[in-house]
Parts: sequence; C-alpha cells; structure tokens
Amino acid sequence: MTELLYGGVDVAMKVPPHQYQPVLSFYRDVVRLKEIGKEGARGFELGPIRLWIDEAPAMSQAELWLELFTPDFGKAAEHLAKAGVPRCDPIEALPEDFRGGWILNPANIVHLVREADAWEAPSP
Repeated sequence: MTELLYGGVDVAMKVPPHQYQPVLSFYRDVVRLKEIGKEGARGFELGPIRLWIDEAPAMSQAELWLELFTPDFGKAAEHLAKAGVPRCDPIEALPEDFRGGWILNPANIVHLVREADAWEAPSP
C-alpha cells in the first residue's frame, strides 16, 4: 500500500458512565452483534469494523473516535502538521514508544493515526 493515510478497523464510542451498560446491552442484546474484547475493553464486530465501547467518566455525552492507519507515522505527522491539522495527544495517554498519535478533524472528531502494528513491541 502506498497511501500515506488510510482507514483503520477500529471505531471507539466514548460513553459516559450512566450510558455505558445500556449501550453495551443495546449492541449485545438488541442488535445482537458478536461481542469481542475482555473486561475493561468491550467491543463488537460491526462488519469489517470493530466498534469499541469505552466508559469515559469525564464525558457528559457520547463521542465517536475514528482510526487512520499509516505506514510511517513520522511522515504522516509531518504531512498533517503542514496541513494545519491540530494534534490532541493529551486526550488519552498512549504508550511512550507507540508509533501514533491523536488528531482532530475540522469538526473536532478525534482520530487515532497509527502504524498498523503500533500496539506491538518494536523488533529488537
């Protein structure tokens, strides 16, 4: 793949505590999507997408966060900075050696831009 940025497979729905269990129940019991993850990381298969439901105590309403992949986060970050795209890394901590970061689109929708294997430990 030669694109600098392309769509990822994860969508995160950040949900306030008072809505968390009802939202899980909606996707599990009403819509009956296949549940994935484990305690603290609940999600559902949504076709080729993984929809993660995250309890977010600091939020008063739900938000959707999207994911973009890149083969080279350094180049992608430089490209986005030159285009005036704001970084918002403090929004949620990522591991120190993580090859990715958080950005906002013009409508303030959070996107995680990351290399496909960013969650894996770097090779020695």
